[in-house]
Amino acid sequence: MPYHQFKCSECIPERLQHAVDKGPGEQLTDALPLGYLNTIPGTISERGCAYCGAKHVIGTPMKDVIHISHGPVGCTYDTWQTKRYISDDGNFQLKYTFASDMKEAHIVFGAEKMLKKNIIEAFKAFPHIKRMTIYQTCASALIGDDINAIADEVMEEMPDVKVFVCNSPGFAGPSQSGGHHKINLAWLSQMVGTVEPEIYSKYVVNYVGEYNIQGDQEIMKDYLHRMGIQILSTFTGNGRFDDLRGMHKAQLNVLECARSAEYICDELRVRYGIPRMDIDGFGFEAISDSLLKIGYFFGIEDKAREIIAEETARWKPELDWYAARLKGLKVCLWPGGSKLWHWAHSIHKEMGLEVVSVYTKFGHQGDMEKGISRCEPGVLAIDDPNELEGLEAMYELKPDIIFTGKRPGEVAKKIRVPYLNAHGYHNGPYKGYEGWVRFARDIYNAVYSPIHKLSFLDISKDEIPTDKGFETQQLLSDTKLSDEVKSSTELRQCTSKYDPIPDLREKNPYLFPHPETGELRTIPIEQLRKNKVVEVE
Repeated sequence: MPYHQFKCSECIPERLQHAVDKGPGEQLTDALPLGYLNTIPGTISERGCAYCGAKHVIGTPMKDVIHISHGPVGCTYDTWQTKRYISDDGNFQLKYTFASDMKEAHIVFGAEKMLKKNIIEAFKAFPHIKRMTIYQTCASALIGDDINAIADEVMEEMPDVKVFVCNSPGFAGPSQSGGHHKINLAWLSQMVGTVEPEIYSKYVVNYVGEYNIQGDQEIMKDYLHRMGIQILSTFTGNGRFDDLRGMHKAQLNVLECARSAEYICDELRVRYGIPRMDIDGFGFEAISDSLLKIGYFFGIEDKAREIIAEETARWKPELDWYAARLKGLKVCLWPGGSKLWHWAHSIHKEMGLEVVSVYTKFGHQGDMEKGISRCEPGVLAIDDPNELEGLEAMYELKPDIIFTGKRPGEVAKKIRVPYLNAHGYHNGPYKGYEGWVRFARDIYNAVYSPIHKLSFLDISKDEIPTDKGFETQQLLSDTKLSDEVKSSTELRQCTSKYDPIPDLREKNPYLFPHPETGELRTIPIEQLRKNKVVEVE
C-alpha cells in the first residue's frame, strides 16, 4: 500500500492511511486512502459540520425562503452565503439569513418562545415571503427544543405560510455530508407530494444537485429548454419552495452532484418510481454525453445532437486556444466533493493540465474511487488534509495552480501559488461549453499574470529591471508555442460576456411539446420561472 507520510503528521500515526501516492499500474485497492471518518484527535480539520452541509450547501440556495438557524449567531455567520448561489428574484436568499441568537440563558431555560417570536417577526418583516426553513443547530438540539411543534403552531396561526424544519445539528455526521443526507430525506418526507404542479411538456425532469453557482444552472437549463424539456424543479439552486414540493410528478431525476443529492433521487425512485440519471456539466465531452443520455431517454436525441454541434462549433476554437497554452501545467485539484471526479479527467484531456494531487474534505470513499481512477499515475490523493499537510504538499509538488476553496486558497497565495475558487468560482459560470471556456480563461489569467514574477522581487534588496518593457500574459504563455499555433486564425481567446446570465434569463421563446397532443407551443418565460401549483388537501 503506497501510503504517503507527511513530515508534519509523523506525530499522528493514524493520518498515514489518509494519504496515498498512486503508482503506475496500481489499482484502486492499492491507491485508496481512508475517507469520511471522524476527525482524528490531534489534527485540525477544515471541513464543515452537518448543519453547514444542510443549510449552506443545500437549503439556502432556495430563492423565495426565509432561512432561520435556531442557535447561536456564530452558526449563522459561518454559513452566510459566501458561495455565489445567485437567483432571479433579486438574490433575496443571499441578503437575508437569520439566527435566533441563543445565549447562555436560553441553554438553561429553553428557547422555544424566543424562536416563535422570531419566526413571526421575520414573516412580518418580509410580508411578500410566505415560506421558511428552520435549521437545528448543536445548541438547540442538545437542550431538546421542539422546533416542529413551534412550526406547527405558527402555521396554525398564520394559514398562508409554510414552514420546513431541518433537524441537522452539527454533530449529526462526521462532516457536512451528513447534513446533505438529513435535509434530502427531511424535504422528501415533509414537503414532496403536498402540491400538484402544472405539466406543460411531454418531457418533464427534476434537475437535482445543482446550486446555480454564478449561474451554472442557467446554462444547463437553456440546453434542456431548447430540447423541449420542462424543468419541474431545481434542487435547490434558484429553486422555488413550492416547485420543490411537486418533485413527485417528474418523469426523470437528472442528478448533477451525487455527493449532495443522490439521497433524494434514490428515495424518489423507491417511493414514486422516478428513475435517476447521473450527468456531468463540466467539459465538452462530458456535457455532450450528458445531453445525449437525456435525449435517448425521451427519444429526442436529434435535438441533443443539434445543440452539441452548434455549441461545439461556437466554443471549441476558444477552448483550443487556451489548451495550447495550458498543456503540461501542474494542478492540485482540491475542491472538496464531487468536482474531484467531475474535473479530474476533463481538465487533463481537454486542457492538457497534469493533475498532481487530489483531495476531498467531506467526500465518501466513492468520491475518491472515481477521482483517483480518472487521474494519471503519480497523483497524491489525500483525505481531509489540514493546513500544514496542504502546505507540505505544495512545497513538494510545486503546482502551477490549485483549484480549491477560500481558506486553503489564501494559504497558497502566501507561498505564491495562484489558485482558483473551485467552490464559488472566480468568474463563472463554469458549466456547459461556454462555461468550460471561461474556466480555461480563468486558469490562463491566474497562471500567466505578470504579477507573479513581480511578487518574487524584494524591492528592499532586488534591483528592478528597467532594460525591457512590461511583460504581458501572452508573452509569458507563448514562449514555447510553435509559430503555427501562435499565428493560427482559427483559434481565438474567450469572447464570452463577463456576465452571460441576464441574456439567458430573457431568452425567448422556447417551444415545448404538449403533454398529450405533442403540439409545439411557446410557454411564457414567467411560467418557466414560477410554475403553477395547487395545494393538496
